[in-house]
Amino acid sequence: MPLEFEILATDGAARRGRLTTPHGVVETPAFAPVGTQGAVKGLGPLDLESLGAQLMLSNLYHLALRPGIDRLEALGGLHRFAGWERPILTDSGGYQVFSLARLRTIDDEGVTFRSHLDGDEVRFTPAWVARAQARLGVDLAMMLDECPPWPVSEEEAGEALDRTLAWAERGRAAWDGEGGFFGIVQGSVFSFLRQRAVDALAELEFDGYAIGGVSVGEPPALRRRVVEETAPLLPTDKPRYLMGVGRPEDILHAVRQGVDLFDCVLPTRNARHGQLLTAGGVLRIKNARFRDDDRPLDSDCPCPVCARLSRATLNHLYRIGEITAQVLGTVHNLRVYLDFMQDLRDATSSGTLARLERRDARREVGREAAGGSETVPQERPQEAAVSPPSQDPVPRQ
Repeated sequence: MPLEFEILATDGAARRGRLTTPHGVVETPAFAPVGTQGAVKGLGPLDLESLGAQLMLSNLYHLALRPGIDRLEALGGLHRFAGWERPILTDSGGYQVFSLARLRTIDDEGVTFRSHLDGDEVRFTPAWVARAQARLGVDLAMMLDECPPWPVSEEEAGEALDRTLAWAERGRAAWDGEGGFFGIVQGSVFSFLRQRAVDALAELEFDGYAIGGVSVGEPPALRRRVVEETAPLLPTDKPRYLMGVGRPEDILHAVRQGVDLFDCVLPTRNARHGQLLTAGGVLRIKNARFRDDDRPLDSDCPCPVCARLSRATLNHLYRIGEITAQVLGTVHNLRVYLDFMQDLRDATSSGTLARLERRDARREVGREAAGGSETVPQERPQEAAVSPPSQDPVPRQ
């Protein structure tokens, strides 16, 4: 079945919507936990469902290398393989074009990689990428694009966009999946290139549109300017996806510009490092000051971790390296994010987004809770997908 997207309410440019896919409905604005290789680190599909996740993101590059598209298709597709019955969004591998500078060669027909696992040659073309995602049975698939790094010259960004738009035509023509196929708007920080990308992609009538090529090193003010200028240009009747941006304050900003879908590694990656979100900011739970703290992480949080465990318990589990600590932290952080998205949906429906924006930034990832002494590392959305064969692979979560 094709995608169906309905706008239920608006608050300025913000949209409260309903996206119907082959594997269920996604209420928007929505956040997709990142499960690069078919699983969110530390959580099974039942855990994700119990937390209220509507959508999971996986990465075609990693899945193509291991376990392989043929094997996944033979085993019933990605949903069955992952045990996840709700919608799945897949990255096309475009970010790997950006991140694999030492291991890839780009030409007008596609991109050739050296696998970070064994060095074998891997070839991605726009048509192959579209068909591979269709074979996986995913609900939201991304076209192959070239994501230029920052800083980048106007000339280089223009050349990358020319190639991306040529790939868009080939990928769109090859798509034969049951879900939706998204075009990706590139153009770096150059407004006229972004406008050209939107115009060309809209003519191809994609099922949705993504803003790509942001949070690749450019200053935050430029990133926000790109979102502010690009989102209003996108077709109003199709879902809009901001790729890899996930700080809550940036999500809120993008929602105010009319963006519907988000993903980011932040809640899961930070949880594995003991950086846990609370109403007062971020708790670095491994700090010694929490050893005797009998309070929950956040007394206002309804998650099972806050309901049953103390800061002292979590401090102990993290400090001794108990794997359960990372699982519990991931449960908590994802619940905070998913509740935040519900807040955004409710505020859009009631016309109170401005009030939500004025409210204390209770989930601000970059702010340490009272008593903290360190700053939280900056996010790397669409986190480096691979490393050279001689190093450990670094997945997108």
